[in-house]
Amino acid sequence: MRSRDAALAAWSAALAFVILGPLALGGRYLLLRDAVSAPRSYLTDAALGLGGNAARATPQDWLLALGSQVVDGGLLVTALLFLALVAAGWGFGRCALAVLSAVGRDAGLGAGLAGATVGLWNPFVAERLLQGHWSLLAGYAAIGWMVVAGLQPTGRRQLGAFAACLAAGGLTPTGAVLALITGLVTAPRRWAWQLGLFVCAAAPWVYPSLVSGDGVRADPASVAVFAARAEPGLGTLGSLLGLGGIWNRQSVPDGAPWLWTVLALAVLVGGLIVLRARLFSPPLGRIALLALCAVVLPALAATGPGMSVLEAAVRAIPGSGLLRDGQKWVALAVPLFATCAAALVSALPATARAAGAVVAVALPVAVLPGLAWGVGGALAPVTYPASWRTVADAVPADRGAVTVLPPRMFRTYTYGPAAPVLDPAPRMLRAPVLQTGELRVGNRSVDRVPGVAADAEDALAAGGDALAGRLAQLGVGWVLVEAVSGDGGALFPTVPLPGLALVVDTPELRLYRVPGEIATAGASPAERAGAWAAHLLWAAVLLGGAAAAVRVRRSAARPPHIASDGDD
Repeated sequence: MRSRDAALAAWSAALAFVILGPLALGGRYLLLRDAVSAPRSYLTDAALGLGGNAARATPQDWLLALGSQVVDGGLLVTALLFLALVAAGWGFGRCALAVLSAVGRDAGLGAGLAGATVGLWNPFVAERLLQGHWSLLAGYAAIGWMVVAGLQPTGRRQLGAFAACLAAGGLTPTGAVLALITGLVTAPRRWAWQLGLFVCAAAPWVYPSLVSGDGVRADPASVAVFAARAEPGLGTLGSLLGLGGIWNRQSVPDGAPWLWTVLALAVLVGGLIVLRARLFSPPLGRIALLALCAVVLPALAATGPGMSVLEAAVRAIPGSGLLRDGQKWVALAVPLFATCAAALVSALPATARAAGAVVAVALPVAVLPGLAWGVGGALAPVTYPASWRTVADAVPADRGAVTVLPPRMFRTYTYGPAAPVLDPAPRMLRAPVLQTGELRVGNRSVDRVPGVAADAEDALAAGGDALAGRLAQLGVGWVLVEAVSGDGGALFPTVPLPGLALVVDTPELRLYRVPGEIATAGASPAERAGAWAAHLLWAAVLLGGAAAAVRVRRSAARPPHIASDGDD
C-alpha cells in the first residue's frame, strides 16, 4: 500500500501542478472573486470571526494571519491550495481502492489512479477555483479520506483520522459539514465520536455565531441567487450529475459541459454494472445513497417549491444559510464516481489493465481541457501596487476602524483580473475594516447586514458637514477610497468627504483621516479570548488527530515485541 500511496500522491501532485499552472510558478498573489491572498494579514476581530458578519472564513483567516507573520501570504495560500488538491486526488484514489477492497474486488494501482483523476479533474474543482473557493477544496479533499477512515478498524488510529479530516476540512464551515456527513454515512456506529470531534473542529465559527448572532441569519432572497444552475442543454439535474451547475455562470471553465456529463454518466453506469452484485452492501450501498442524495436534493432545492422550503428554513433556523449554495453538496457524490472509475479499470483483463488505466486518466483531462494551466489562465497571479503597503503603514491598529469607498464587497482593479474581486483591504490592514456583507448578483442585492458597517456606509452616502462627527461616533477613524476599473482606466468614486484630512494620495488609493476623538468599538477582551480558545481547540484537533493517526500507523508497522523474562 505504501508504494501505491506514493504513486497516487505523485500523480495527484502532477495534476495539481498542471491545474495551478501560472499561480504555482508566479510567486505572487491570488486575487479572483472570493479568493484574496495578501503579503501579510493581521489578527483583527474579523480574522477571529468577530467582525459583525457571519464567520464564513474562520479558521482560514486566523491561520493565514498567523502564518503570514512567518511566510509570505501569497506563497502560503498557494501552498495550502496545492496541498488541498494533492490530498483530494490522493484521497479519492485511496477511497476507491478501499471501497473496492471492502466489497471483495481486487484493484491495483491503475484503478486507484483512475479514481484519483476523476476526483481531481472535474467541473466541481474547476468551478470552485474560478469562484475563488480555494479553502473549500480542503473540505472537498477530506471527503475521500473520511471514507478511508470510516473503513479502518475501530481504534485510536481511526479516531485520529476522523479528527484530522474534520479539522482540515473545517478550514471553512462547509468543509467540516461535508466531512461530517461523509463520516456518518461511512461509519454510522462511530457517530458519537464524530459529532464530538466535529463540535471541536467547528468551534471557530460556532463560537462567534453564539456570541454575536450578527449575520447568522441569511437573507431569504439569497436562496434563489445561490441555487444550482442549469447548464445549456443539460438542465439542473444533468448539470449536477456532471458535477457542475454552480450558481455563477461566469465561474464555468471553457469547453462543453455536456461532454463531462456524458463521461460521468458512462463511468457511473459502467461502474455500477460491474459492481451490481454488491451494490446494496456496505460501504458501496451507503456511498451510492449519499451520491443519489447529493445530486437529487440540490436539484429539488433549485425548483420553486424547493426554494420556498429553503427560504422558510433560512428565516427560521440560524445558520441554515450554509445550505444556500446547493451545488457545493454535489461533492458528496464524488466517492461513488471515483469508485466506479476504479471498478471499470479493475474489471478489465489483466493484460489490458495498463492500457485501460491510461485511457481512464486521459479521458477526464481530454473532455475538460479548460481546467489546465490555471483554469484557462484565470488563476494568473497579481502584483499589488506599492500604494497598498503605504496605506497599511499609515493605519495603526488602535485608532478606529476603516470604511471603504466605493461601497459593497466586490470591485475590479486595473492590476487585477477582469472578474470582480473581493476587496483586499480587510486582509491588508491591521485595523478592522467595516463591511456590510452586501453581495450584488445581477440586479439583486442580498446579505446586507445592519450594524456599524451599514451605518457608516449610509453616513458616507448622506455626506454633509456632520460627516466627520458621525463617523467618529461610529468608531470610524479612516476612510479608504479605492480606484476601480472604468472606461478611462482607474477611476476614484466622486464622493465628497468634508472635514476629513487626506493623508495618503496615490494613483490607486487615497486614505482620509477622521479628525477628533474616535469612539471605541469592536469585540470585548472576553470575546476575543473565547475566539482564541476556539481556534486553538481547532488547531489541537487537527494536529493531535494527525499525530495520533501517524503514530498508531507507525506502531502497527513495527515487528511485534517478544517479551523477555525481565519485562513487566
